[in-house]
Amino acid sequence: MKRYVRVAVLGAVAIALFAQAPKGWKMRVDRSTSASDPDGSGGISFVTSGAGFHATNPQAAVYWNPANTAAGAYTLKGTFTLMKPSGHTNYYGLIFGGSDLEGPQQKYLYFVVAQNGTWLIKRRDGDASTDTVAPKTPSDAVKKPDGSGKSTNALEVRVGADKIDFAVNGQVVHSMPKNGLKTDGIYGIRINHLLEVQVDGLSVSK
Repeated sequence: MKRYVRVAVLGAVAIALFAQAPKGWKMRVDRSTSASDPDGSGGISFVTSGAGFHATNPQAAVYWNPANTAAGAYTLKGTFTLMKPSGHTNYYGLIFGGSDLEGPQQKYLYFVVAQNGTWLIKRRDGDASTDTVAPKTPSDAVKKPDGSGKSTNALEVRVGADKIDFAVNGQVVHSMPKNGLKTDGIYGIRINHLLEVQVDGLSVSK
């Protein structure tokens, strides 16, 4: 996953870009600094669509509602429909354990999938730091785009007392000890640049 830098979402332009956002939701944009992998043109759109959300991302972004938090043992779920493939591999999925998401000490974990059938788990720790928790890994559980160009993947993060299971379409693709991972906090969505994704069923259960 490419490295990005934070760009503050401020002023009239940002209000126009995010005017249709669901009530209470916030957005943090991560613009590409790679000349070989530039962002797309135009503004980000994140809107209510049916019972879920629809994100069109020329730039990468994290979306969250500060009221959406989880702690202790819980299962976080979300179903992600990629509307069309991007020109190269880009990841999208769940964030959890978030804190200071608008500030320089932003922290969160993310569990994401891509159109090439791989999944990835990373940790954001501050504006310029990301650590790989589990590397890009292919799995038959991750659905690739079909003949229409779409793919739908249901992601789950199952946080237990001592371990975390990560599942795609009901199949556990990775399990790991909970040691050292901050799982209490805000949950939400991360979608990389050059993607259009429908998100349904974002929820937490005990």
